[in-house]
Amino acid sequence: MKLSRVSVVLVWVVAVLFQSTVYGDPHQPQQVHLSFGDDPTKMIVVWNTPEPTPNASVEYGQLSSASRYANATMTKFVDGGSLHHVQYIYRAIMTGLVPGTKYYYRCGSKYGKSQVFSFSAMRNGTDWSPRILLFGDLGVLNGRSLPRIKNDVTKNHYDAIFHVGDFAYDLQSANGTVGDMFMNLMEPIAANFSYMTCPGNHEYAYNFSNYRNRFSMPGDEYGEKMFYSFNIGPAHIISFSSEYYYFLQFGSIQMFNQYYWLMEDLEEASRPENRRQRPWIITMAHRPMYCSNSDSDDCTRRESLIRTGIPFFHILGLEKLFNSYGVDLMIWAHEHSYERLWPLYDRKVYNGTKSRMTTRRLQSTSSQAQRAVMRTWTHSCRNRQTGQLSVPMNTATPGC
Repeated sequence: MKLSRVSVVLVWVVAVLFQSTVYGDPHQPQQVHLSFGDDPTKMIVVWNTPEPTPNASVEYGQLSSASRYANATMTKFVDGGSLHHVQYIYRAIMTGLVPGTKYYYRCGSKYGKSQVFSFSAMRNGTDWSPRILLFGDLGVLNGRSLPRIKNDVTKNHYDAIFHVGDFAYDLQSANGTVGDMFMNLMEPIAANFSYMTCPGNHEYAYNFSNYRNRFSMPGDEYGEKMFYSFNIGPAHIISFSSEYYYFLQFGSIQMFNQYYWLMEDLEEASRPENRRQRPWIITMAHRPMYCSNSDSDDCTRRESLIRTGIPFFHILGLEKLFNSYGVDLMIWAHEHSYERLWPLYDRKVYNGTKSRMTTRRLQSTSSQAQRAVMRTWTHSCRNRQTGQLSVPMNTATPGC
């Protein structure tokens, strides 16, 4: 969604004021945020400073006084805007964590340290239901949900946060200072809970350089791929870039690389021994395959790129691939509207159920056995007292 001219002017004014007030101490850590490591014993922490800071590290321990240290790597990032705004980004991996245990940490160097933050390492095993906060398309202006999110995280309502593309509006705006402002607004949230992301169309500038440099995800710590996967409880989560299908000015090979990686990852997650442990396979990316809006976005077309792939050739489409491996749920953003769908494949709605599914296989009209790609049972999962949706993940077969 495009911002109005008034909104753009306001963003620039606020960014200029932010730049003059926040960048006071050039060695003070800013924009601190966490993400899961490649197993429950690890946690990645990322922070920024306006000037280079040698010997940066993170101190962490089970008490507020740190007992362990992890050295950070430092990357110089130059925004592609006219002012070539420079900042230094640090990454450190906290290792040896006890799953499910609360830790305290602070990052920086002798020249300046962050405040003390805390987090709980991911729980081990599969016999628990993760509490995940999902949102997309969140900016500095009109970020009406931020107060609610901050209130919820102080009450420890979540185990992880998924931001499904489109940040700040935009990360690169005002020579990257809007991105800095947004990440500082998110710090009270993202410095205490794993902040898992995927790119959206608003991150495209300079070949997604702001997104690639600002975020570190498991197996993609430097944003080189913009796709990754991880396990949480009984779910296998796959995050990928829908934007590879739309910004071909940056090349096309990444579409093929991502597609073949998705095949390999789904093959591994679908092995019987793995599916028994984690029956849920969930994907997240920014632009949806389907939507019922009338805004001329790709999801309104009969053959959207994400769903059916490259026109005429019909290669690299993801619906058939996800269907063949029995993906249970796909999470999208982009449309700025809330919508959930019945089990759906090839533009056909399949029979839903208000009870647990006893089989993953559904019969199509062509008599060929199909697996439903998109499954939501939220019609039978709404809490009548709170009105909130709850989809239990600790069942052998997804359902409510």
